[in-house]
Amino acid sequence: MADIVQLSGPDLAAMLCSKVCHDLISPVGAIGNGLEVLSDPDQAEMADFAQELINNSARQARAKLEFARLAFGASSTQGTEIDTRDAEKVALGYMAGEKADIEWHIEPVLMPKNKVKLLLNMLLIAAGSVPRGGKIVVRLDDAALEDKGFMLRCTGPKTFIPRGNVALLKGTPEDGRVDAQVIQPFYTGLLARESGLDLRLELVDEAVEFDAFAAK
Repeated sequence: MADIVQLSGPDLAAMLCSKVCHDLISPVGAIGNGLEVLSDPDQAEMADFAQELINNSARQARAKLEFARLAFGASSTQGTEIDTRDAEKVALGYMAGEKADIEWHIEPVLMPKNKVKLLLNMLLIAAGSVPRGGKIVVRLDDAALEDKGFMLRCTGPKTFIPRGNVALLKGTPEDGRVDAQVIQPFYTGLLARESGLDLRLELVDEAVEFDAFAAK
């Protein structure tokens, strides 16, 4: 078995910051484009379109920022636990800008921060597995009361698992390297190990199944 890749704290932080910036470039750039149109008197006929673009992009940027603060950052939540209602709020906001719909079936409960971060990062991977839209169902696997895990089921017209994700979740990338482009699934695996959970990501009958369960 290949050794798990170890990243230094600064390298991990730098790659996650790069990932967040990459996610925000599109909506922030669209806001800038809309403002340029509004300030150009020669494009007055495009004003309504530009304003709509600005409004939509601002909502998308805000949703991505709120999601990233909880999924990658320390957030402003006090203590070592987070209410799953906070996770639900940012998850629904984020998915409103994605092609897939989400069904959230987790009752309000306090969970360790790393487990909540794990759930949100699993959702990112799940969303990427249905690029043409579909449905993502999120449930809590509480078969073992003290070791709650998660179950995500993704269905749609085109489901797939991006190459390399399974190895990255295990911390053993196929080429032995981790960079900003693949840091998110690698970080997801790190959160799972920190939470004492194993991950299973499989394509079963054209549905993507993504589970986090108590490590044996």
